[in-house]
Amino acid sequence: MQEVVGSIPISSTNSFSRPKIFKQLPMRKLKIIEHISLDGVIQHSDDGDGFPYADWTAPYRSLAGLDAILAIQGDRFDLLLGRRTYDTWSGYWPKMPPSPMADRLNAATKYIATHRPESLEWGPFKGIGPNVAESIRHIKSQDGPDIILWGSSTLTPLLIEHELADEIVLVTYPVIIGSGKRVFGAGTPPRAFELISTTALPTGIIISTYKAAGALKA
Repeated sequence: MQEVVGSIPISSTNSFSRPKIFKQLPMRKLKIIEHISLDGVIQHSDDGDGFPYADWTAPYRSLAGLDAILAIQGDRFDLLLGRRTYDTWSGYWPKMPPSPMADRLNAATKYIATHRPESLEWGPFKGIGPNVAESIRHIKSQDGPDIILWGSSTLTPLLIEHELADEIVLVTYPVIIGSGKRVFGAGTPPRAFELISTTALPTGIIISTYKAAGALKA
């Protein structure tokens, strides 16, 4: 029997007289979620570079915002994380008391872009090989829940460049930071996106969800 990767046979009766019909399996959706300032900054901590505005999102947090993020994430998902985000979260979320956010993040399979997979501890986890784009493409083709990338200024441009991001969710705060790491910096490839939803929270946060729409038309 011939195996077809990424497809399933719909009809295989009397294969000598009737051609097989295959249905292509959909790839897992990959969603980028970013907490971002009006001027595009996503950095929230001093990463050794003297960033002076750690935890600038704190004054705008609310139960309505938490509920909105939980709904965007869904009940079950996998995580794609850069090593810095993974190290920060691994020192926080496993120690948190049970809650919908903590339980879902702790249960998610974490795909980590790292050169030191042997040092990973917060699981379940899988290290990504040196060819990050091809590794993520392979992960998307496998069976499983949708994938969420949280807070990476290095992985986001790569996903956009290789057309691996299906949606981008920008959680925009009514602040201008003026310095810090930006998610769409120099070198981010031009792409078009379609706005599919937007929500305004009482604290002034705007949550906008965009669907990838191919190359930029200019």
